[in-house]
Amino acid sequence: MTHPDAQDAPTLGPAIHATPAAAVIASVALVELSSGITQGFLSPLLRGLTDTLGVSAADLNWISIANLLASVAFTPVLSRMGDLYGHRRVLRWNLAIVLLGSVLVGLSRSFGTLLAGQILQGAFAGFFPLLVGILRNRARDGGDGGGEGESRRGISLMVAALVGGIALGLVASGFVAEAVDGPTAALWVPAVATGLALAVSWPLLPESAHRPGGRIDWAGGLLLCLGLVALMLGLGLGGTPGWEWTSARTLAVLTVGVLVTALWVGVELRTAEPMIDVRMFRHRNVVIVSLVTLTFTFGMIGLQVANPVFMGTSPAEHGYGLGLDPFATGLAMLPNMLSLALGALLAPAVAAAFTDRLTLVCGSLLMAAGYLVSLTCHTHQALFLAGTAVAGLGTGFLQHSTRTLAVESVPHERTSVGSGINELLINVGGSIGAAAVLTVFAARTPAGQALPELGAYTVSWTLCTAVALAGAALGLLYRSPHATGRSSR
Repeated sequence: MTHPDAQDAPTLGPAIHATPAAAVIASVALVELSSGITQGFLSPLLRGLTDTLGVSAADLNWISIANLLASVAFTPVLSRMGDLYGHRRVLRWNLAIVLLGSVLVGLSRSFGTLLAGQILQGAFAGFFPLLVGILRNRARDGGDGGGEGESRRGISLMVAALVGGIALGLVASGFVAEAVDGPTAALWVPAVATGLALAVSWPLLPESAHRPGGRIDWAGGLLLCLGLVALMLGLGLGGTPGWEWTSARTLAVLTVGVLVTALWVGVELRTAEPMIDVRMFRHRNVVIVSLVTLTFTFGMIGLQVANPVFMGTSPAEHGYGLGLDPFATGLAMLPNMLSLALGALLAPAVAAAFTDRLTLVCGSLLMAAGYLVSLTCHTHQALFLAGTAVAGLGTGFLQHSTRTLAVESVPHERTSVGSGINELLINVGGSIGAAAVLTVFAARTPAGQALPELGAYTVSWTLCTAVALAGAALGLLYRSPHATGRSSR
């Protein structure tokens, strides 16, 4: 989808390229590191929190769901505000919201307080779109040069920094929990990281020089949030006690979600300046990339709780698991994280040497292969971790490819919105995956027990394998814009 008028946006404020490139890169990397730490710090602590907070493993899935639902609400508004009012200005407020949530998490000694802090931390989903806006506008002004190729490499570095932050968060929180013999002290890890990112990036990141003017479609944003939250709540609670799939409560919530989302589409089609231009989804490649985003995040985030809990479960006591302590659990998750970063860094070269379609297909197939290894080799620690590494490599391919193609589908003045749509889909896909795993865990957890049966994990790995294979099939339908002679995005 081409936008010949994209270069006509008004220019406000100082030139972006006045800021040294090294300062911009360092600040962007630090913000994404803090985002990764915020997303990864909790995994090694989950097993210990079941005892400390008095909750079951199935209950802990609600941490991911609440965090993702909050991201769904924050992302479109923050992205649009960044394009209209300045990416740096909005990023500062964004960091402040996440810092507030991180402080609340650090102070929490109850599940409810932890959940509230995680909801505020969900605003980290706005970091990536706002940073992409800063980088893409900088490249447009000649600050980096290199055009589309430079933009793709910049996004791959951002993904690598994000994953590096997740890995650092895993190790740091696991180390703190092990050192103090309890998980609660490690809850302060994201507050330290976010505070440092805010302090460093405040004076260094440049403001966007190009702002198109306009207004925020608050009605569209509210309808979108309400519709998606209703759908995610219905999917997340469906199948649990009191929320059976055939119950009036579950059906009512899902129906409201569908109707409100449909109303949102109608409102956006009649709005001159919509929050999200739904007309983009008339284009084949936009639909394909969106669906692949949903499939790969289904497993990536759906297993975010299941895998570390499995690693921390003692086989002597429960008949399955790897029996790792919190610090060892953090180290055991590093193969997945490092492979993900490697995949993101390799993806631009793979796409340039071959095609975007091959990158999408190979990424999904690698994820399916990794989940299959987890399913068949979960009794062997080395093979299990190798499977997570293979899945991580595929995830890295898709993290880069879907984010890049989403940004390239919109004009410069809507860069953050384009990236925000992809972030929104990442969160929606992750919410669906987390909800599916929650349903499986709830159904396979014996009454009065905190941990589920082994079947909860095998069913979850099988489900994620099937969804990843569906993503590979969808990737085959992607058409290169250069091959068709026109942009179909």
